[in-house]
Amino acid sequence: MIKISNLNKTFGKKKVLDNLNCNIQTNSIYGLIGANGAGKSTLLRIINDVFRKDSGSVLIDDVEVENNEEVKQKLAFLPDDLYIISSYTLMDMAKYYKSMYKKFDMEYLKELAEILKLDMNTKLDNFSKGMKRQCALICILATNADYMFFDETFDGLDPVVRNLMKKILAKHMSSKNTTIIMTSHNLRELEDICDNLGVLYKGGVLFESDVDSLKTNMFKVQISLKEDFTEETFKELEPLSFKKVGSVATMIFKGDREKIEQKLKEKSPLILDFLSLTLEEIFIYEMEVIGYEFNQVV
Repeated sequence: MIKISNLNKTFGKKKVLDNLNCNIQTNSIYGLIGANGAGKSTLLRIINDVFRKDSGSVLIDDVEVENNEEVKQKLAFLPDDLYIISSYTLMDMAKYYKSMYKKFDMEYLKELAEILKLDMNTKLDNFSKGMKRQCALICILATNADYMFFDETFDGLDPVVRNLMKKILAKHMSSKNTTIIMTSHNLRELEDICDNLGVLYKGGVLFESDVDSLKTNMFKVQISLKEDFTEETFKELEPLSFKKVGSVATMIFKGDREKIEQKLKEKSPLILDFLSLTLEEIFIYEMEVIGYEFNQVV
């Protein structure tokens, strides 16, 4: 488990992380979203002891990370600003990682390279930006580190490779009990792979939740009644949102679906449909509840 408490980091006069608190459960994929400059990259660098914090604590499995080589063997980090030695081949890159990680699995790397059709002996300088990132991604996976950190994970990958890489990451997490932390400024990029999501805003975690709870606790309803009606008609059910076009209203609810459905059926509706919300819609309403506009945060 990663436990971050009251974490602060300032560069010059700029406060990048401000009393940040966050808990990340093991054997899960945690997505951290936020606008550029929200502090995502700085947070990952501090967790991996690339940057030094000003104050606060970062514990991994109840042990402080800073200056702890034993703990850092458990960590593997792929930054957004990918550095590649152009004269290296993928095999050279793999040997470099193998020299640092005791559990590095060369056969696993070769298996992943074959799946992605990456030649182990071609110089990286001859690869496209997306192919270079694929090489870096599979090298991180082959470390078999307990905690893996990917900053702007899918940057430069085409849609087909992106979906394939998501499947590889999910399979790796479930089969090897790995904890994966991924950042992005694009919620849609992470919503179909993450178990938990956190929103980083102005140096702090503004909101976080497990994805399943978000999706089951909030839902959309379309309804039409025999008599004319307004939002006041459903006041006791406390809809988060009410919009009416003609004789049909669309409402967003949060809470016990069965109870709300029963209450709505008591009004003898002509139309009553329950619709799924996208994760982006859910976050928009959650942000509004705590007084923020989602589009300003992400």
